[in-house]
Amino acid sequence: MLNISRTKIKESIPFSGAKSLVMTLPVKEAQKRVRILTAVVLVFFLILFLPWTQNVRSKGYVTALRPDQRPQTIHSIIAGRIEKWYVSEGAYVAKGDTILQISEIKDEYFDSLLLPRTQQQVDSKALSAQSYGGKVDALKNQIEALKRNNILKIQQANNKLKMAELKVESDSIKFQQAQVNYEIGAQQLERWEALYKEGLRSLTDLESRRLKFQDVQTKVIAAENDYLSSQNALISAQIELETIDNEFKDKLAKAESDMYSAMSSQFDAEATVSKLENQYSNYEARTGFRYILAPQNGYLARAIQVGIGETIKEGDAILNIVPADASLAVEMYVQPVDLPLIKVGNKVRFIFDGWPAIVFSGWPQISNGTFGGVVVAMDQFAGSNNQYRVLVIEDPEEEPWPEMLRMGSGADGIALLNDVPVWYEIWRQLNGFPADYYTQEQKDQLAKEKK
Repeated sequence: MLNISRTKIKESIPFSGAKSLVMTLPVKEAQKRVRILTAVVLVFFLILFLPWTQNVRSKGYVTALRPDQRPQTIHSIIAGRIEKWYVSEGAYVAKGDTILQISEIKDEYFDSLLLPRTQQQVDSKALSAQSYGGKVDALKNQIEALKRNNILKIQQANNKLKMAELKVESDSIKFQQAQVNYEIGAQQLERWEALYKEGLRSLTDLESRRLKFQDVQTKVIAAENDYLSSQNALISAQIELETIDNEFKDKLAKAESDMYSAMSSQFDAEATVSKLENQYSNYEARTGFRYILAPQNGYLARAIQVGIGETIKEGDAILNIVPADASLAVEMYVQPVDLPLIKVGNKVRFIFDGWPAIVFSGWPQISNGTFGGVVVAMDQFAGSNNQYRVLVIEDPEEEPWPEMLRMGSGADGIALLNDVPVWYEIWRQLNGFPADYYTQEQKDQLAKEKK
């Protein structure tokens, strides 16, 4: 109804009984605005004193905590040609399962009897080394026999030498005795001749004395001859002793030379055996490399080399595998200016790609759809993007991460720092100050130390 007339109906008709009509009557708008403004100011003032959780936001992606549980590429150790595939992409394989088979493409490994023939060479060389070892043992025994024989011969020669020395001494005494008898006989012969001249002895007695004297002369010559012979025998015994020693040294040197030559041949044969055994082991291991096996339980993600008959080189990537059982973690990157604010044990909230969330970064308690994490490791140097890598695992005190979460998924991380009033955070943001580095407990401790 338009209020055109100057006559006011509400002044003549009471409306106190009509509640719905009273509610339509205008009131003083100024009072209403004041009340609303007052309420807004009071709410804003109260909000300024609410706790606000400082945080550092960073992008990252889901990975595995342990390096051996992260996606890996399987390479070919040897060059070959693909012969057969046993699995398909996306299939689950257990550790040790055969993925594909390759064949040799190098001519030195074409022989189908390569291992038996190499083993035959190893056995032959081993027998050769044993033969040389037997020869060395025989020569050692020969050397020992020569030494024992030499000892006996030297003892025999020494005995002979001693006998010759005693013979020389005995002949020398006999020779001296013969000389004494000769001198006595000559004196007696002179006295007999003097007596004969004086007529005191007969001619027969004189001639008998002369015959005896001749026997004495004969004995002197025989004794001297025996003495010289015994001296020659002594010299021969000394020469024989020296000859025995020289012959022993010659025979010993020859036997030792033969022994060392046999030992050298034995060592060469043993070295050849070791080399052939190493070669056999390499051939045997290479035979196993013709089958590409799964290094751990996982899923085949993508085949890089495909088809049958395709040639691959040493170290070429063949396919990718994702471990089945892995401890998930988030690999997030922070700016150098924010690195001092993060330490091991800090709490982090995550928004994973594919899981909707309502986030209040300053009030993580009322956020919905986020998942908790704990910092476990930080890099000590910046990467190629001039940022530091931080590893975060699932917080055991929070709700577990989604079961369908896979490695490589994106994650928006919110690293939670100190709890401060809202007015302090607004003041810090307006002045461009960094977030607080120290925790509240550390601040309280510093304050106590100052007091």
